[in-house]
Amino acid sequence: MPENLKILVVEDDDALRDALLVTLEAAGHQPTGAAGGYQALAALAADRYSMVVSDLRMAPMDGLQLLAEIRGRYPGLPVLLMTAFGDVNRAVEAMRGGACDFMLKPFEPKALLDQIGRYAVAPHADGVVAADPATNAVLLLASRVARTDATVLLTGESGTGKEVFARYIHDQSPRRNGPFVAINCAAIPDNLLEATLFGHEKGAFTGAQGAQAGKFEQADHGTLLLDEISEMPLGLQAKLLRVLQEREVERVGGKRPTAIDIRVLATSNRDMSAEVAAGRFREDLFYRLNVFPLHIPALRERPGDILPLAEHLLAIHATRLGLGRRLALSAAAKARIAASSWPGNVRELENALQRAAIMATGEVIESDQLALGGPAPLAVPGFSSPSPPPPPAALQTAETPAAMRDLERQHILETLAKVGGSRKKAVQLLGISERTLRYKLAQYRAEGLVDEA
Repeated sequence: MPENLKILVVEDDDALRDALLVTLEAAGHQPTGAAGGYQALAALAADRYSMVVSDLRMAPMDGLQLLAEIRGRYPGLPVLLMTAFGDVNRAVEAMRGGACDFMLKPFEPKALLDQIGRYAVAPHADGVVAADPATNAVLLLASRVARTDATVLLTGESGTGKEVFARYIHDQSPRRNGPFVAINCAAIPDNLLEATLFGHEKGAFTGAQGAQAGKFEQADHGTLLLDEISEMPLGLQAKLLRVLQEREVERVGGKRPTAIDIRVLATSNRDMSAEVAAGRFREDLFYRLNVFPLHIPALRERPGDILPLAEHLLAIHATRLGLGRRLALSAAAKARIAASSWPGNVRELENALQRAAIMATGEVIESDQLALGGPAPLAVPGFSSPSPPPPPAALQTAETPAAMRDLERQHILETLAKVGGSRKKAVQLLGISERTLRYKLAQYRAEGLVDEA
């Protein structure tokens, strides 16, 4: 069971409340006591908790009323109710109202700790910011499925943070000490994807100078994330299905399968049911992956996350840029960020904050320093807006990964412009698959670097 969880204990009996607090502290948790429902709501408004343990019979606000308030304000927060034998009917009513469970008094300390280990939301992993109730609800589901070995299909728009939640599931799982291996199925050319996933033996194809383990073998005893699984070619989907069914993988050019012990997570920014209906994704593979669906809301659907995320990302980029000072957002800047719809989701927000950190001259970022629309994109047939201005000479370092990505984007868009926007002609000149081109363009749109006309 994870330790150091923040648990709110709501009990109007002082002696029992103190005993519960001592039990939780001895188990390594951080409990806080509340003498009633109104005091509990005040504590929840002031801090974040992993779980609430509350008595059912209290006055003036009883446990059922408190439960209803918590469900309305913090839908993802688990609530465990304590009750006497005579209140069992009300406890059943509480379960219908959203309580995770109830315990009959008196109970042993171990029974309480077991319930906390079963239901409490584990501490947030690095990179997970969950200030909005909608995100907390997703995090609760992620925390629960993390304890199992079930395959999870994470869906949501580009840039919502699906990989962050996938890493959270791995970090909270029994496989946390094993490897976490991620592969973007859309970013690897079709002819290399099979060997990348399953590995290859020496001489399996031109250029295979030696044997190489694939991503499945690399993830043994850990977690494999198949990012943008909907972009995988149909032919490879059949082979993936067999691997998931048999739990063994055969390298390209190999003669014998290798058993693997992995947990598989997958993500997609598409409507998978529609992909199946259109014949672009195998129905049997979809059901194999969709054991536990987890939808990540768009940033506009979880507005409570926007400012906490902005401050979190700003601190990260101030450190990465080596600014040597802490950056803060002015009230006007916060208002402007909160009012934006963020069609590119967290990725767009991160880009805006990174640009603001680069351009910052002091410790406070003002509203007019936020280029929320991003740099002006290159003009391409089918895409609107002029070419971006060149960066300052001090930033023109072609050796940096960011600059290389800029050059790649410029080359792709200029090639598209040269062929009148024809993707079929563009991929022939670029030497990449149409699927990879589609992925790149979707990425540029999500980052606000091109606007599709």
